[in-house]
Amino acid sequence: QVQLVESGGGLVQAGASLRLSCAASGRTFSRFAMGWFRQAPGLEREFVAAISWRGSSTSLADSVKGRFTISRDNSKNTVYLQMNSLKPEDTAVYYCAARGSTYYAIDADEYDYWGQGTQVTVSS
Repeated sequence: QVQLVESGGGLVQAGASLRLSCAASGRTFSRFAMGWFRQAPGLEREFVAAISWRGSSTSLADSVKGRFTISRDNSKNTVYLQMNSLKPEDTAVYYCAARGSTYYAIDADEYDYWGQGTQVTVSS
């Protein structure tokens, strides 16, 4: 089992930055690829970013490229999502997920463990 706890969400104005953190406990964190997904009201959960187990490979959704960065610190069992130049359309609940594989996936169904989510609200 892996327990994931997200933090760092909040209410900000358009153009601001936030850094989300996801702290993992349980099984060996470094053996899991990690992902960030988000879900806005009335919409399906969508892929945001993912990172391989060593952090050497990452993927970002087209909608966040150039603004968001994913990283991880395996010594701290934590994965981060740095979000810059936030837009109102980034408003959503952001979820951290762990995949029992060294390589990431962009399909939410490929992930085995999920956090409870953290709300990000961007006002215009």
